[in-house]
Amino acid sequence: MPVEITWWGHATCTVQDSGIRVLTDPLFARRLAHLRRRRGAPPPPSAALADVVLVSHLHADHLHVPSLARLAPGTRVLVPRGAVRSVPTLRRLRTLRITEVEPGARIEVGDLVIEAVHAEHDGRRLPVGQHRSPALGFLVNGEARTYFAGDTGLFDSMADVVGDVDVALLPVGGWGPYLGPHHLDPARAAEALARIAPRSAVPVHYGTYWPIGMDAVRPHEFHTPGDEFVRQAALRAPDVTVHRLAHGESVRPEVAR
Repeated sequence: MPVEITWWGHATCTVQDSGIRVLTDPLFARRLAHLRRRRGAPPPPSAALADVVLVSHLHADHLHVPSLARLAPGTRVLVPRGAVRSVPTLRRLRTLRITEVEPGARIEVGDLVIEAVHAEHDGRRLPVGQHRSPALGFLVNGEARTYFAGDTGLFDSMADVVGDVDVALLPVGGWGPYLGPHHLDPARAAEALARIAPRSAVPVHYGTYWPIGMDAVRPHEFHTPGDEFVRQAALRAPDVTVHRLAHGESVRPEVAR
């Protein structure tokens, strides 16, 4: 069965590999605090069907409890260590199988092995949150080796941590006009490609949610990161095939095995 990647918007993707559906950072809301979904219809109910869900860190646009509540009973959810302490509302999701993990953890799900790896990002629930949890990336090992970066900045050991991968799902933007050092913008994401050298890449985490009115004031910040990443990747990592997906679009990337 071919590996298939579907991008639903923001950092939410479905990775289908070895007959297993893996869902990343589910965010199905039209509105989140001051943010509105400005591009792409909300994902259909079928997007919430998953065998395992990967939550990269505790920020509300990645760990969104109402979206997790839409998962089927019995769904396994991997969250960063300390998540339940930091986000007590997770305790209400009693029908889900929530497992806390940290970098180095390896979880078997059917024929997949999922590895949690380091991400260079603030893992607290809020910037002033009392408790710290690790921010994570994940490696999904099956017919392909897929790297979901979560939110991360560049870090010196990135190539060693990630290793040889077929597909990289990389954040290339955000929801505001400023991205701090612990994020990837199009240029830094292209540099990440040059370091880890996957066979293909899918840009995510851009152009979906935006503060009210900001897309009219600074539209280039909202619309261009995907195209700019394609341009930068062609310069810095020309051997990597970049699949720039529309919301809800899927791709079956070429894999080595």
